[in-house]
Amino acid sequence: MKKINPDSPATPSVQVIERMFSLIDMLASREEAMSLKEISAKTGLHPSTAHRILNDLATGRFVDRPQPGNYRLGMRLLELGNLVKGRLNVRDAAMAPMRQLHQLIQQPVNLSIRQGDEIVYIERAFSERSGMQVVRAIGGRAPLHLTSVGKLFLAADDAPRIRAYATRTGLAGQTRNSITQLPSLERELVRVRQLGTAVDNEELELGVRCMASGIYDDQAKLIAGLSISAPAGRLDEQWLSKLQAAVDEISATLGFAPAVQKRESVVKS
Repeated sequence: MKKINPDSPATPSVQVIERMFSLIDMLASREEAMSLKEISAKTGLHPSTAHRILNDLATGRFVDRPQPGNYRLGMRLLELGNLVKGRLNVRDAAMAPMRQLHQLIQQPVNLSIRQGDEIVYIERAFSERSGMQVVRAIGGRAPLHLTSVGKLFLAADDAPRIRAYATRTGLAGQTRNSITQLPSLERELVRVRQLGTAVDNEELELGVRCMASGIYDDQAKLIAGLSISAPAGRLDEQWLSKLQAAVDEISATLGFAPAVQKRESVVKS
């Protein structure tokens, strides 16, 4: 009996479906329409086979024929893609990765979004074993400049918007570690942009530190942040790779296709 390698990519069990996927992938690789001859050559399909499948796809509007003998992807794929996108929810996409991350580190994991000048906690994964005295309630709010996720959103703003934020809020602090001066905040945001991650060093709550990384949608827009909270002396820089793996999984579910970037440590020893 032939053994199946679980690491090998799955292929359709019906040959015509496998060929259909091959044709769609080929058309997706080019912006302009392709001739039947070129499609046949690049996919290895006989022209008559490719022609028959492409015509069936055209009937369903999955493929367009801008002119006889030329093909490109059709609008039906865009319509279906928009339906899928509309049904995607960052909270739904984040739940499983958040729980897995919490199981690995046994510390609270928070999902937050930006609303105006604050972040709002919309989901969390935690247990009593974390030893945390402060766990952010779902629906709770905090100023952007005092939180790790908030710094991610501020770092995505341009300089005029950051100055406007500082003017509106006055950069009010809550602990002796809070950043309350614009030059200090600007330096912190440069660091966040360089690393792609952010930390809260007891700036919102004494005794609590956080690390965060951003979640992006299919337009490469920062839409949420995932953070780990821990007692100040227990935040472990080795958790960063696990946090990044979780946000990468969530972002991929939302359609984000990132460029390969070097991950760096952000936790101060």
